[in-house]
Amino acid sequence: MSRPHTPAIHARGLLKRFGEMRAVDGIDLDVPRGMIFAILGPNGAGKTTLMRMLATLASPDGGSASVLGHDLVSAPQAVRAGIAMTGQFASLDEDLTGRENLVLLARLWGFRGRTSRERADELLAAFDLSDAATKQVKDYSGGMRRRLDIAASLVVTPGVLFLDEPTTGLDPVARQSVWRMIRGLAGSGVTVLLTTQYLDEADQLAARIAVIDHGKKIAEGTSRELKVSVGSGFLHVALADPARIEEAAALLERRLQATVQRGVEGAMLSVVAKTSRDANEALAALLAAGIELADFSMGSPSLDEVFFALTGKKTS
Repeated sequence: MSRPHTPAIHARGLLKRFGEMRAVDGIDLDVPRGMIFAILGPNGAGKTTLMRMLATLASPDGGSASVLGHDLVSAPQAVRAGIAMTGQFASLDEDLTGRENLVLLARLWGFRGRTSRERADELLAAFDLSDAATKQVKDYSGGMRRRLDIAASLVVTPGVLFLDEPTTGLDPVARQSVWRMIRGLAGSGVTVLLTTQYLDEADQLAARIAVIDHGKKIAEGTSRELKVSVGSGFLHVALADPARIEEAAALLERRLQATVQRGVEGAMLSVVAKTSRDANEALAALLAAGIELADFSMGSPSLDEVFFALTGKKTS
C-alpha cells in the first residue's frame, strides 16, 4: 500500500523506443501528491509517449516508475485502479446525450440504478453542463465536449489524473473554463499531470514544469526558476518599420553576442542582455543605424523565451 508522503509519480531513467528512435530517453520525474505538474514540449518531443507509459497504456523499454506507490510493470492493475486519463480527443459517444454518456460510464464502474444517475447529475452540475444534459454530444461545442470528457474521467475520483493537451483547439473562453476545473481538481487533492504546447497554460496552472525535447528532459523547475535559469535581463524592442527587422536582429546579435528571438506578431525582437549597460549600448547602436523604435523595455523572460533559449525552437 502506498504511503501519503510518497510521490504520486516517481520515475527513473524511463525509456521507450520505436525502432531506432528513442521517443522517451532516460527521463527522471518526481511529482508530489496534489500538485499540478506540466510536461512542456513541441510536437514530437515525447510528451504523449511518456504519459501513456505512466498510465500503463505503453510498456517501458527501460528504467522504472511507480504511480501512487505501485510499480508500472509489476503492478499495472493497481496503478490503473488509482488513475484516470483524458487524451487529446474526446472519447464520447456522440449519439448519446451528455447525461447518457456519464450514466453509461458510471454503470461500467459498478454504480447501480439511481446511484449511477445521481453520479452523472453531480458531474454535470460540477462541470456546468446541467443545461446541456439532454442534448446529444454531437451538438456540443468544443469547450462543452472537453468539459464532458474530463467529467467522464472523474466518475470515480482518481488519485492521479493524466491530461494530454487538455485545451488543444479550444477558444480562449473555453480554455479558461477548463483551467478553472483543473485548479479545482488539484484543490480537492487530485494530482494532475498534464502535457501542453501552450506556454501560458503551463505558466498559469503548473506548480512545476518539466521541459522535454527529443525525448529528453532538458529542464525542470517552477516557472520562475526556469526564467531565472536563462538570465533575468531580456531586452525587448518593437520597431517602427517592420521592413528593417532582419537588419535590427543582426545588429543586436553582433552587439550582444546572443540569439535574437522574433515575436509572433509585429516587428518585435527579444534578446538576452547581460547588463543594463549592454542593453543601452545596443539601443544606441540601433538608433545610430537609423532604426527607429516604437517601444523598448528590459525585464524577465517570458516562458516562451525560456523555451526558445533551452531548445532553439518555438512551441508553435
